Amino acid sequence: MTFRSIALAGVAVLALAGQAFAATERYVVIANGEKVGHLTAEVDGTNVSIDYAVSNNGRGPKAKENITLSPDGRPVKWTIEGSSLFGNPVNETFDWSAGTAKWVSAPDQGTVKAAQPIFYAPADASPWMDGQFARALLKAPNRTLPVLPSGTARLDELRKLTLGEGAKAVKLTVYELSGLDLQPGIVVLDDKGELFSLGGLVREGYEEEFKVLQKMSQELALQSAKAASAKLAHKFTGPVRIKNARIFDPKAMKVGELSEVVIYEDRVVSIEAARTGPAIKGETIIDAQGGVLVPGLHDMHHHASLSSNLFNLAAGVTSIRDQGNDNDELLARIKMLEAGEIAGPRIVRNGFLEGRSPYSARNGFIADSLEDALNDVRWYADHGYWQIKIYNSFNPDWVAPVAAEAHRLGMGVSGHVPAFSSPDRVIKDGYNDIAHVNQLMLGWILSPEEDTRTPLRLTGMARGTDLDLKSPKVQATVALMQQKGVALDTTAVILERLMLSRAGQVNAGDAPYLDHVPIGYQRYRKRGFVTLAHPHDDERYQGGFERVLEVLKLLDDKGVQLLPGTDDGTGFTLHRELELYVKAGIPAAKALRLATLDSETYFGRDQQLGSIERGKLADFLLVSGDPTKDISNIRNVRMTMVGGVAYYPSEIYQHFSIKPFAPPPPVTPAAGEAK
Repeated sequence: MTFRSIALAGVAVLALAGQAFAATERYVVIANGEKVGHLTAEVDGTNVSIDYAVSNNGRGPKAKENITLSPDGRPVKWTIEGSSLFGNPVNETFDWSAGTAKWVSAPDQGTVKAAQPIFYAPADASPWMDGQFARALLKAPNRTLPVLPSGTARLDELRKLTLGEGAKAVKLTVYELSGLDLQPGIVVLDDKGELFSLGGLVREGYEEEFKVLQKMSQELALQSAKAASAKLAHKFTGPVRIKNARIFDPKAMKVGELSEVVIYEDRVVSIEAARTGPAIKGETIIDAQGGVLVPGLHDMHHHASLSSNLFNLAAGVTSIRDQGNDNDELLARIKMLEAGEIAGPRIVRNGFLEGRSPYSARNGFIADSLEDALNDVRWYADHGYWQIKIYNSFNPDWVAPVAAEAHRLGMGVSGHVPAFSSPDRVIKDGYNDIAHVNQLMLGWILSPEEDTRTPLRLTGMARGTDLDLKSPKVQATVALMQQKGVALDTTAVILERLMLSRAGQVNAGDAPYLDHVPIGYQRYRKRGFVTLAHPHDDERYQGGFERVLEVLKLLDDKGVQLLPGTDDGTGFTLHRELELYVKAGIPAAKALRLATLDSETYFGRDQQLGSIERGKLADFLLVSGDPTKDISNIRNVRMTMVGGVAYYPSEIYQHFSIKPFAPPPPVTPAAGEAK
């Protein structure tokens, strides 16, 4: 899986020279076992036409592509028209002629001299082209190729297998395609070199066999995660003394004087004033060099994956609340995390619960009746879930009985506000927190009959520019949240990204890291998500986001707990979430407290986690600079510890071919230990 909604792509040399043929390739897109889209490729000699469409969770990319190939199969013309994940128009072109390659896309445009057609990685192509790109890499020296606009792609063979039986049997080779995104992707080709499967895409007629490919992909990802953990986790056999450190105390919301923290196994065993004299026998010494130790950060709205585990550690995130996942996979991963087989933050699991509609999200459980929903709640309770999370298509009339059953079984309730309901109603029906600030605000902005199962739950936020936060409807909801002790899982960073991203521009939240990452992800982050159809649309989205920040400040002033979350898997966005809290007027030290101790208090684990104190679990990060003076210093993570195991972000980023941001601290091993 990649972080982008549709794959980056390229083209390859096809076996077309001197020969014309016509063929139709058909694929289906599958999510959580259900068909959610299609892809059809019409290949007629050197012309290829693509029809691609996905509809999942009320959204999905759609593309019509026309490609003209040279006699040896290289692209000379390429047009892509359609819409992106949230419906933003797409009109991308590539052209090579007379020794010049030109392209125009949402994130950028360019012209380069090229004696021959050169491989181009589109911003909004369908996944079909990744298979063709893989074929080109198979013929390239060392299976690597430079790509436009920049960067290098690489292909590595992982394994071979045969899928299907009898006449349907097909020999397949599984490859890893890397260099274009934050993490590699899996491409499966048949023995003719044609695309068979990629991500959620599989050749039509092999939908049942797709389960085998999914299982195989999970196995490969798990092998990679275990190998990465073995390489990146630094475990110590004796005491670890962190010298020259200043500690952020979330209770006092202050950074203290230089001190020393001693870790033994998974616990903090002492905190002392800076000492002098010889090293104590058997201690490993880590020199913080005046940096600040901050209790581990929390992402309170996440969807964990094996790769996001490492990205979170690199960002100093040591605990997450998983707001919906593949249930069986998540339970298996948590066992491996607890056993130390894979690296990652601690996971508090919430059970995803959706209702059946044309807009259903394919995640967790989809209930067709109230009885089904109640049984799903009981399944989650039986498997140790902390909360259930209700989603957009859930029947509003089911919320109260489902919440009552969850509470009876000791679980809390989180979620979106289901379509045609309201924040006030779900609070009265038993929600403990609302997921996403827009889900709260839409209750003040939209009319009751408007359908939030669609992208309106994003585009409607432009109307927020006209919202009066002193109005009775706003004040009534805030008062109800105070009365019921209902929190808000904010994810303001995602609203900023979706509302304010503009084609060809770098969003302020992405600017600090974007030039460190692969070109494909850079281009993805330079795209817009909303349609600016009218002259004042940009202004209204800007004003709507200003209201988002004002809502954060209003709720914090009123004592409503804010839960910092991202709905993203890169780690970078949690830093931006905290920057937005500060931009909203919340002091940096308070923002840090919300992301550390207050999150653990919400979980009921604050006696073990959330602050750096003797006897507590050793979960913290080391940053250079004081984040209470400049919250952006939280980006300068030099080390993260989870239960006394150290991870150095520089090593994690290098593992993903990302340029590191900060060096690790100096470490002096105890006598007899390897560095």
